[in-house]
Amino acid sequence: MLLLILFAVVAGAGTALSPCVLPVLPALLASGGVGGRRRPLGVVIGLTVTFTVTIVGIADVVDGVGLGSDPLRDVAVVVLLASGLVLIVPRLGDRVEARMSRIGALGAGGASGRGDGFRSGLLVGAALGFVYTPCAGPILAAVISVSAASGRTVVVAIAYSLGSAAVLLALTLGGRRLFGRVRAAGRGPALQRTLGAVMVITAIAIIGGADVSFDQYVAEHIPEVNLSSSLEKSHAVQSRLHEISGHEAKFAQATKAAVAPHNASDATLLADAHNLKDIGEAPEFTETQRWFNTPGDKPLTLASLRGRVVLVDFWTYTCINCIRTLPYLKAWDATYRNKGLTIVGVHTPEFAFEHDAGNVENAIARFGLRYPVAQDNNMGTWNAYGNQYWPADYLIDASGHVRYASAGEGDYSQTETAIRALLAEAGKSVGAMSHPTDVVTPSEVATPETYLGTNRAQGWRNGPHSGVHNYGSSAPAKLALNEFMYTGTWNIAAQPALAVSGAGVDAEFEAKNVYLVLSSENESPRQVQVLLDGKPISQRDAGADVHNGVVTVTGQRLYSLVSLSSDQQRRLTLRLDPGVSGYAFTFG
Repeated sequence: MLLLILFAVVAGAGTALSPCVLPVLPALLASGGVGGRRRPLGVVIGLTVTFTVTIVGIADVVDGVGLGSDPLRDVAVVVLLASGLVLIVPRLGDRVEARMSRIGALGAGGASGRGDGFRSGLLVGAALGFVYTPCAGPILAAVISVSAASGRTVVVAIAYSLGSAAVLLALTLGGRRLFGRVRAAGRGPALQRTLGAVMVITAIAIIGGADVSFDQYVAEHIPEVNLSSSLEKSHAVQSRLHEISGHEAKFAQATKAAVAPHNASDATLLADAHNLKDIGEAPEFTETQRWFNTPGDKPLTLASLRGRVVLVDFWTYTCINCIRTLPYLKAWDATYRNKGLTIVGVHTPEFAFEHDAGNVENAIARFGLRYPVAQDNNMGTWNAYGNQYWPADYLIDASGHVRYASAGEGDYSQTETAIRALLAEAGKSVGAMSHPTDVVTPSEVATPETYLGTNRAQGWRNGPHSGVHNYGSSAPAKLALNEFMYTGTWNIAAQPALAVSGAGVDAEFEAKNVYLVLSSENESPRQVQVLLDGKPISQRDAGADVHNGVVTVTGQRLYSLVSLSSDQQRRLTLRLDPGVSGYAFTFG
């Protein structure tokens, strides 16, 4: 862990020298170049604090109250505009200082230069922290993706920010020394107005999105924008990134159940229950957000469910493997709820948009789930169980102890046998077994899943490259089995890949069904054209979301693209409208 922290410090220092920080550098130098001698320190501390808090989870908080990320940029714009105007118009600075003397003037000790400028520097720096976006290498990407799920994440994020802060402070102090020579030459007032203009121009550029456009340009034209990328991609770093999550499987040794016959006697079921070893006390639901399908949408506790058998199911609504388990969960809920079983779905998101309570609520309604579901956005309950899979089930007996666990698809008969056995052990009459409907059996030879973002992409011949990149106008006539290619221009991040212009995907797959998680900017209807073997897909082979060879993308969810009569090796081509984001392919 100590070595990973050291790597994070070096990586933060390297990224602070990368071209990606240029959009905020003029405002940083300008804000630190005026006012008292402690002002540069205040600016850098303010920037570092807000940047650190942002990457370890404040974005989730803002999203949770429905504000999105734009208000943070709006705050930065307001503060920069106000600070710049104070420097340009000294009288305004004096008025602001008079009215805000308790917290310090925005313009760094006022236009007159009174005070040390530390507090006002904190304010301006804090605003810059919301728009400071250094090039994200593996360490920063890992911290952001895990968010504030563990103490290790926070420590690594702080180390990264401190490395960046040291370089930024050095740059700010260097700029201040240069500005000092200009003031010594008798040009102090002109310099102050110039620096104020720089801050105003920076704010206007942020309003127009110029900082984002510049970052995209840098990503497209400078292949290795992160000066510490070679360090972050080293084996020493990669082998330690897993330490960030810091959670190991807690119930991996849970005993698998035998499959009992449909008409098994109580004695047989009790014997099955005896074979289900006690793996330990089940952790409580923790750090949850919204609850659904509970009385008054109030949170449940395992303590309140004592005396009932509880099945905890970890899932997320765009995971095709999770979706294929839902018919069984619904059947078990319908069959055994009145006999002592409570199923609790713990929705732990994989993608950022799956944190949205409205999206989860819509998915619950779409899938027809009647059992309780909890949002686990911070992975609190996931980590309490040491879970590592979507989907995963943990079966808890009437006394609150884990007796059975299953990961992934399958094992449905064993799971139902374990449910019946623990109900019998609790003195319940189990009756007949369930009868799931609309069951889909996945292929055992299907193309493995892959992601379009940089975090977990595999099988891509030509990428992915982080940032905006043109992958050419066409793909080769032939691809190897399970090989993928981007075409056109994409803006690729850690999770999603955003279609920019002429964007497409070609893939050689083997499966019966093909699914892709998609979203559209502002949920405006946008289209994805689906071709099979170079021709518009027929309605016979089209997935449920394809009509006349086209998918209309609105909400953020899993879309069914291809539905064949059997497992087949075929060539899939997608042509995406600008503004459509792709996340993950799954096959079955």
